[in-house]
Amino acid sequence: MSRAGIVTVVGKPNAGKSTLLNRIVGEKLAIVSDKPQSTRDRVVGIHTADDTQMVVLDTPGLLDPRYELHRAMRATALRALADADVIVYLADATERVPPPLQEVAELTSPPRAPVIVALNKVDALRPAERDELRELLPEARFISALTGEGIDDLLTELGQALPESPFLYPEDEISTASVRFFVAELVRETALEQLDEEVPYSLACVVEEFRETSAPIYIRTVLYVERESQKRILIGSRGQRIRDIGRTARAKVEAFVGASVYLDLWVKVLPNWRKSDSALRRFGYRLQDDSSA
Repeated sequence: MSRAGIVTVVGKPNAGKSTLLNRIVGEKLAIVSDKPQSTRDRVVGIHTADDTQMVVLDTPGLLDPRYELHRAMRATALRALADADVIVYLADATERVPPPLQEVAELTSPPRAPVIVALNKVDALRPAERDELRELLPEARFISALTGEGIDDLLTELGQALPESPFLYPEDEISTASVRFFVAELVRETALEQLDEEVPYSLACVVEEFRETSAPIYIRTVLYVERESQKRILIGSRGQRIRDIGRTARAKVEAFVGASVYLDLWVKVLPNWRKSDSALRRFGYRLQDDSSA
């Protein structure tokens, strides 16, 4: 009998959850940035091998919410925990012993699904540090999402923890998300790479038009910020920065869709969108008090 189910990856910001998803799926689905909070919504990857199919959920980092966007991100992670058949609690090994998942997620009771603790970034530890951590956390799995160390053993264990079930998706699918979603994420990732200070945290990206029948494919994408000063930074002197972002992002999008693309970037101001319920819903976020949650 085949096995199939949902593997939810949770942890604090910058634990390496997106890198782990990309490693498991074998494709770049989740954007990767050294800036915390880069994952804002759950990203779904599908890994099918032999008689096992894992639907892997990469989630926003568990943090103390300071405004509505943070609350939406946290609600997304908690919903993914509730949906899980097995949970990977990913922690940064360089930060030593992580607090229990129940404490980090502020859960009133233990998760329904079994939890596997995985310490990531072990490639950055000295042998003596590894030995010390193994003594302190003998049940933890030591992995490096960056190098692949320990990933095969982790996948074997995850597969064995999934319920017996027919596959949930066709074997050749790698995600349930739309092409528009990935295009928006690739543009946002490029902006994160090229921007400093507070602007990346005030940035939202929306694909507003996608003409697949045109040649090249026409994609109109709007980058939203919260203040006029941020818009000026994003555009840059004489439009140089937005052109650089567009050039780099276009190359990423073309590699993803496998075709030539005309990427039409616009920058607009939507004041305080991170604190606005209506703006967050407009951008596709589900809030904690939504009736559909």
